[in-house]
Amino acid sequence: MTSSQVGADRSMSEAREDRVLERIDAFRKRRPRLLDTVITLAHGAGGKSSAALTDAVFLEAFRNPELEQLGDAAVLALPSGERLAFSTDSYVVQPLRFPGGSIGNLAVHGTVNDLAVSGARPQWLSAAFVIEEGFEIGRLQQFVSDMRESAAAAGVQIVTGDTKVVGRGAADGLYISTAGVGLIPAGRRLSADLVRPGDRIIVSGTIGEHGMAVMLARGELAIEADIDSDTAPVNGLVEAMLAAAPDTRWMRDATRGGVGTVANELAQTAGVAVILDEATLPILPQVLGACDMFGIDPLYVANEGKFIAVVPPEQTDAALAALRAHPLGASAAVIGEILGDPQGIVALRTAFGGSRIVDMLVGDPLPRIC
Repeated sequence: MTSSQVGADRSMSEAREDRVLERIDAFRKRRPRLLDTVITLAHGAGGKSSAALTDAVFLEAFRNPELEQLGDAAVLALPSGERLAFSTDSYVVQPLRFPGGSIGNLAVHGTVNDLAVSGARPQWLSAAFVIEEGFEIGRLQQFVSDMRESAAAAGVQIVTGDTKVVGRGAADGLYISTAGVGLIPAGRRLSADLVRPGDRIIVSGTIGEHGMAVMLARGELAIEADIDSDTAPVNGLVEAMLAAAPDTRWMRDATRGGVGTVANELAQTAGVAVILDEATLPILPQVLGACDMFGIDPLYVANEGKFIAVVPPEQTDAALAALRAHPLGASAAVIGEILGDPQGIVALRTAFGGSRIVDMLVGDPLPRIC
């Protein structure tokens, strides 16, 4: 075989390899398709099934530029030029009270945090209650009291609401929905399209407490552990970090689906590779132990008082110092970096020196946790 033939064969092989890689890359970038004919718990887990349901049903029906951003809150421009963030959420957690919090705390913290990581300063909330017939008024008052205290701590007001009562067995006790509005300071912008290779990934504290606290509170496996939910308002923590690192690129609170799912959303939306370091992930020993017993990866466990931020490398130290100076950010850590390739991929550098792919959550290991 002549050298020209060898060169031609090598070129053909490289071309075939390039085509295969292009197909793989295109497949990775595709949003999941809805193949189910009925709703399952997985559709509420915040992973692939949730994305498929959102795309095929809700986005298809309500499509508009603001909704297509698929953020934690919609960023809206007023005729005056001011911008606000608008968010809504529903809470169906079971049990209604768990170590470290309750459905009342979650209903305030969840919406406040969605506004905060969108760059807004939360101002006002609405609250709607679906109450099952026979629910004790004294218990309802306790959860409303939790909401009042959480709103005061977050510096927001609950200014409007609604109440509906349904028959016995129709609501599992109590459901709460909240919506919130926050104002975005002039010049502040957080977006996945600002993320660049070389940026650092920061988590504001230890992960996995909320999901594990709720799971253990159900008592189904008779396992006891000293784990409290991390539910808390992060708006003060966000403001402290943005003051120290004003060029922060992007933020998201790692609720349903945990850090792993949020990292995948970032990788796909920004068209980058997200590389996480297992050695620097802040996880409490008791949370790690509980995850091991349940066979659950802590990267997929929900948090209700933590967020992920992407920060330029030159502002990373300042951001970390600001977070650690705040009571809610003492365990903040740099947990990874952004690379240009392979696009849409999240990988974890393991403590043993290897690596593994962290895919988006598929099933629902912890249903009804928020």
